[in-house]
Parts: sequence; structure tokens; C-alpha cells
Amino acid sequence: MTICSFALLGTVPDYLQMQQELSLLLQQQWHAHVNKQDYQGGWDVLALRCATQHFNSHGILQSFAIAAGEAWQNLPALEQSPALLRFTTNLPYSLKSVRLMRLHPGAEIKPHRDHGLSLEHGEARLHLPLQTNEQLNFFVNDERVPMQAGELWYINADQVHRVENKGSEPRINLVLDCVVNDHLKEHVYARRST
Repeated sequence: MTICSFALLGTVPDYLQMQQELSLLLQQQWHAHVNKQDYQGGWDVLALRCATQHFNSHGILQSFAIAAGEAWQNLPALEQSPALLRFTTNLPYSLKSVRLMRLHPGAEIKPHRDHGLSLEHGEARLHLPLQTNEQLNFFVNDERVPMQAGELWYINADQVHRVENKGSEPRINLVLDCVVNDHLKEHVYARRST
């Protein structure tokens, strides 16, 4: 079986309601992404679900997607966002980290890998663009992922990936890390792009 770089999993019906919830979430305190060597320009994060051990910690610790331990917990910002909460609750996957990631106009995420974050390693990263533009370019394994607002994508983050926002608006994605199960594997391989 070939390794999948990315796959469109489907369109999310409630994404317009999630976009409306963004106006309140944008008023929350977002935090600059901690891996400053991996990007230039503005890239910040709002944690919505975190490792239980960080529930009462600073937002930077809550934003970490990789954490030891098995327990994860929704943060108040997610609990107070009905459409986002409904979407995350109804996913047929065991969720770990959930966060909003905003890439500001003119910013870029440099080529990098998130080692071990793929179907083959048992943990998958999903992206749901809530706000994007035609000049947003997301590449995995040197192939452009044609993400549109409201589409849920699997991204093989274990492969080299990079993003550039050449548009005039921020790109905001809901980013979910989950435990791989048979349903997700079947869904990804049925819809894979590469």
C-alpha cells in the first residue's frame, strides 16, 4: 500500500456556523506558534482541546499538539462554540489536540516535518479551513493541496509540508489531531490524492 500524502475527506455542512463563531473566538487570546524557526511572519494558535495535564496551564502549553499521556479535554472556548463542539463531538475518531491556527497575510510556514504524525504511525492530522483565500498555498510532499473553506482534509504531516499565504486575509484552519482507527484509514485510502 502506498503512503498517502493528503486526502479530501468531505465537506462539512455546518462550516458556515463555525465561521460565524470565529468572530467571538478572534477576541480570545491567541498565542504565537512556539516553533519560531519554522515560520516567518504571523502564525498564531488558539487551543480548543488540550492534554488534561495542561487544562489550567498557560495557553502556550495548551496549544501543544504532542503531549505525553492519554487524557485530553475540551477547553471553555470549544464548549462555548456550539457548531465547533457539535462537529468535534460527532467525528468518528478519538480526538487529541484541537486548535485554530491562523496564518497572517504575507506569512509562510517553512518546509518541515512533524515526525510520526501520519496514518502509518497511528496519529493523524486533519485540517478544516474556516477562512482562506485563493492565494493560500499548502504543499505536502511538493504537491499543492487544493483546500477550500468547509472541506475536511487529512494531511500526512510526517512528510515535508509548507504553507504560504500570499493573500490579503488571514488563513484560519481548524486543526485536529486524532488517533487512527480503521474507519479513518478506509476513508483516507478511498479518497486519497497521492
